[in-house]
Amino acid sequence: MPTDRALKIAVGIVAAILIAAALAEASTVFAPLALALFIIAIVWPLHHGLQVRIPKLLALGVTIVVTVSVCLVFASLVVWGFGRVIRSIVSDAARYQALYDKAVTWLEAHGVSVAGLWAEHFNVGWLLRVSQLVSGRVNTTLGFWLITLLYVVLGLLEVDDTRLKVAALHNREAARVLLQGSAVAAAQFRRYLVVRTQMSAVTGLLVGAFAWIAGLQFPVEWGVIAFALNYIPFIGPFVATLFPTLLAMTQFQSWQAVLGVFICLNVIQFVVGSYVEPRVSGNVLAISPVLVLFATFLWTYLWGLLGTFIGVPMVLAILAFCEQHPSSRWVADLLGNPRQARAPKAG
Repeated sequence: MPTDRALKIAVGIVAAILIAAALAEASTVFAPLALALFIIAIVWPLHHGLQVRIPKLLALGVTIVVTVSVCLVFASLVVWGFGRVIRSIVSDAARYQALYDKAVTWLEAHGVSVAGLWAEHFNVGWLLRVSQLVSGRVNTTLGFWLITLLYVVLGLLEVDDTRLKVAALHNREAARVLLQGSAVAAAQFRRYLVVRTQMSAVTGLLVGAFAWIAGLQFPVEWGVIAFALNYIPFIGPFVATLFPTLLAMTQFQSWQAVLGVFICLNVIQFVVGSYVEPRVSGNVLAISPVLVLFATFLWTYLWGLLGTFIGVPMVLAILAFCEQHPSSRWVADLLGNPRQARAPKAG
């Protein structure tokens, strides 16, 4: 018996590694599908409510228009905020160069050679490669979103039929797990997005207010950037504090002021993320912070920026399905919430 158990564990580990490798290798196939399923779960209540009142195809058209409009507004805000800030940084390139020269002089006086390292790795060829990479990413992103949109359209049309097919399965236990797991995962997705949106709005308002009080340039832009990046756990808030600090380096004359800006912004992020958000979300999304961090980095490694955003919802979905069967319920109990603290099961 111990040998059989050890064999099952080994097989499970190998299977998990192979699945992860397959997801990374075929990210162009699986990533848009995963994002489409997430979007379908979010917009399904709207689509279902419209289907009751208007024809199915018209309801689909309204749902798609609303979804695309929200995404475009969000993207426009992000582009506007970052565009204003980046133009300011580019216009202050001479000041950053002066700061860089001072830093290099200080480091070399203490025995640290930076100029050679910069010349070796950050040269014109490196800038050309970065430019080509960015251009390729833009083209890839447009194709990615078109594929995702196609999945969403087809998926919304097939939700009801798929539910009937699953309910008709001869394996009643499998049908129950799939139906209840899907319902719980979808509810968790919607709750997660609502909480993240609320906390992103609070973070954006606090960051913008602090930037205005501290006299930083572009307080509205910093609030918008903090709002957008807060959807990405851990990594987003750090980046949202790093950019204002870079601007403060050229605006303020003392390192104490720059350090104060960096510390205050991190305090805002910490208070909202570690104190306010857990109390707003309650026990429904109270998964381990270690698991959140691991999921964020794992899915970022597998799927890049999309994985950074969708990593936590993927974990919520896995836990929702694990909870539905006695053989895997221990995973949900260990990594998620106690069953009595979770949202009621559907069905």
